[in-house]
Amino acid sequence: MPILDKRKGDEILALVPASKRTKNEVVFSSREKAVIQSGPPRTSSLMAPIMLLEGHQGDIFSVEFHPEGQYLASTGFDRQIFIWNVYGECENIAVMSGHSGAVMEMHFSPDGSNLYTASTDMTLGLWDLGSGYRIKKLKGHTSFVNSISGARRGPTQLCSGSDDSTIRVWDPRKRGQCQTLNNTYQVTAVTFNDTAEQVISGGIDNDIKVWDLRKNAVLYRLKGHTDTVTGLSLSPDGSYILSNSMDNTLKIWDVRPFGPYERCVKILSGHQHNFEKNLLRCAWSPDGSKVSSGSSDRFHYIWDTTSRRILYKLPGHNGSINDVDFHPKEPIVVSGSSDKQIYLGEIEG
Repeated sequence: MPILDKRKGDEILALVPASKRTKNEVVFSSREKAVIQSGPPRTSSLMAPIMLLEGHQGDIFSVEFHPEGQYLASTGFDRQIFIWNVYGECENIAVMSGHSGAVMEMHFSPDGSNLYTASTDMTLGLWDLGSGYRIKKLKGHTSFVNSISGARRGPTQLCSGSDDSTIRVWDPRKRGQCQTLNNTYQVTAVTFNDTAEQVISGGIDNDIKVWDLRKNAVLYRLKGHTDTVTGLSLSPDGSYILSNSMDNTLKIWDVRPFGPYERCVKILSGHQHNFEKNLLRCAWSPDGSKVSSGSSDRFHYIWDTTSRRILYKLPGHNGSINDVDFHPKEPIVVSGSSDKQIYLGEIEG
């Protein structure tokens, strides 16, 4: 590769207009007119293709991008909720605390103004992002709360699943009131359907149950997993549910009304669960073309939903990857791990 000899007083000139240059292209001219390309073309606005975020003092159980994409939240065993910048140097810009037990799951509200948390201290938290304070503490569960989810539209509604074998549906505006759905076994994952008229739950009995909130009863069951369901995620269009299980499979189920008798439409594999029995979560990309899940083998897996192929098996972590998420606007993924670290990485657009 030609090297610019500064002793000759060569003028350094841009050969390519700035508007047409890729972010990591170094362009200069000498007598040999060299163009140096450093690495593959960038696909996102991240400062580097891979960013490492450190600061947690314990296992990270939950990570999620803000709906606008500028921020990222993480939480876990150390009971702290960290807010990070996604761009620039990914600084930690806020720390929120209040739970007296590990935070098992956390989600942003659809408008991004609040955070919902579920904790082993048997409570749920509703946090105001503007002030950084917990504005509601929801009590009612009598054991560890493993999972929490918020309604996608309409008034704020929360559903939670606990080791006390109940699913509870909360309206934070009404003090001390919640609807209780009694399950036979511990509940490890919950989510609302698209209209928030149903709650979908998974637990240690391996079945996924779809509950009708008007009837307070199970509408139907999704059978097929042979071990505990650790994570549930509703597809962006609300038609499918993604489930992660300790049987080392991810399944995609059709949860539309009047859906087919056989609702399991895809089975994906490659990731691992191990003796730690962590509640490994899963996620959809914003366009529904990819899914990802936590894995105990320290790799971050991403699948193509059409072909069921593994598109990425991303290394870097030194512990179980417990939660993953896709950026809402750019080809960026995040993973949180038991190694107390968070990785941000860009993938192909």
